[in-house]
Amino acid sequence: MPDRYESVCEALRAHPQTWLITGVAGFIGSNLLEALLSLDQHVVGLDNFATGHQRNLDEVRGIVGDKQWRRFRFIEGDIRNMDDCRAALHGVDHVLHEAALGSVPRSVRDPIATHDVNLSGFLNILCAARDAKVQSFTYAASSSTYGDHPGLPKVEDRIGQPLSPYAVTKYANELYASVFARAYDFHATGLRYFNVFGKRQDPEGAYAAVIPKWTAALIEDETITINGDGETSRDFCFIDNVVQVNILAAKAAQEARGQVYNVAVGDRTTLRQLYEELKRALARHGIESRRDAVYGPFRAGDVRHSQADVSKAEQLLGYGRKVVFADGIEKAMPWYIRFLSEQADREPISASALSAARSGT
Repeated sequence: MPDRYESVCEALRAHPQTWLITGVAGFIGSNLLEALLSLDQHVVGLDNFATGHQRNLDEVRGIVGDKQWRRFRFIEGDIRNMDDCRAALHGVDHVLHEAALGSVPRSVRDPIATHDVNLSGFLNILCAARDAKVQSFTYAASSSTYGDHPGLPKVEDRIGQPLSPYAVTKYANELYASVFARAYDFHATGLRYFNVFGKRQDPEGAYAAVIPKWTAALIEDETITINGDGETSRDFCFIDNVVQVNILAAKAAQEARGQVYNVAVGDRTTLRQLYEELKRALARHGIESRRDAVYGPFRAGDVRHSQADVSKAEQLLGYGRKVVFADGIEKAMPWYIRFLSEQADREPISASALSAARSGT
């Protein structure tokens, strides 16, 4: 008997619909685009390339082929511009809102920019979607909303005080969604992502997520600094899990919409364990690193431990077939190695690192 996700995908193939993905050129957005085009859906994408990349769209096109790519319409625009939001929503059935300025450290350094995109931009796309009378609106919430609440695993209805401006904006998104349900009968579904990783996650820049950043450093034989004592833990979530829950949430029964769901695996991995797992995964691809990590101060705004209870998503959305952390790392590693090898062809890095990267493809 097919599971719910398989049934939803079959129904979508039989009766294609039109989807808007904001932040479509980003890590999560481009993976959603790939999945929806592979299901023969029509997709509109909105992005201003502030954190997304044309290369992500080019890669998706190469994967899905020109026939399915013709189902995609791209708009270079900004969610902070209401006209762009309205133009993108023309004829759309479902909204997957991924556009945001991520990163806790970025929000600590520049809270105004984080507020402008994550809160003002969110309100724009929410209002435009309400006015367009879309069938569903699903948005990227965040595990940072749990703040300083000490309980583990994290359950959706128990949160603490936010620890960063980024967390404030993501919590405010949930508050706006709740108010829109009561005031306008418009039900937006929030997905609290827990440390997502996978292909097309950018290893470059000051705010790169830990997995691609450390993988790049290990390939280039650089020393890695672990913030704190190494026992800080996270519920690392592979990108395929996120894609699954987005599609399930968009096609959920009416009573399951307008709520907030954890999106994770329900497990914990310490930073020390992550470091060792990345070294093992690279070694399986012929890239050896004998460096030991060094330890630095704890990072401002970070929570100490994070682990999700995903039973609500399982029960109400049909979330299943989760890819666990170790399997996700194994699936993601070939992409990281290939991408970093291609980058090395354009930018000078050590000869040994380049040779190792190529040997792992």
